[in-house]
Amino acid sequence: MQRIGLIYGTDTGNTEEIAYLLQEKIDWAVVEIHNIASCAPEDIAQYQTLILGIPTWDFGGIQADWEDFWPILEDMSFANKTIALYGLGDQLGYGYYFLDALGLLHDAVRDRGATVIGYYSTEGYDFEESRALTTDGRHFVGLGLDEDRQHELTEKRVDQWVRQLQKELNRKKPQTRRA
Repeated sequence: MQRIGLIYGTDTGNTEEIAYLLQEKIDWAVVEIHNIASCAPEDIAQYQTLILGIPTWDFGGIQADWEDFWPILEDMSFANKTIALYGLGDQLGYGYYFLDALGLLHDAVRDRGATVIGYYSTEGYDFEESRALTTDGRHFVGLGLDEDRQHELTEKRVDQWVRQLQKELNRKKPQTRRA
């Protein structure tokens, strides 16, 4: 079974909760969770497939632990790695900066050779601007979640994204054998 490294940063615990929800929902791979606050480059380098989780703070800021890791990230290579991203933000309170950190993280890993998968539709969101948009503005560069304003949609969005990732990674759920 494929191993996926899931690396997250969090201050409030929301991004961590989503990490464990993703681990629970991904039944077609082994998901090993790491907090970026205690990660070393070797922890990340051991995986061919990664899921990275980052919340956006205030006016488009990067979460503190990711910010501390950023200089290390900028020296890493992600060539031959497949990366999916998820981000958390507040559409109403920070609608002009919604998921900006997700966009910054996307650009950082893409510019260092990663193949990024898991772009997610912007349908059903209500925000003004975001650095996490694709060029056509129809998708985020990863799964976008708003635990402040749309918590009731989180599980549905996670389920959709997990199915999308499975398809994009061309993985199939393991078949159970009858005795």
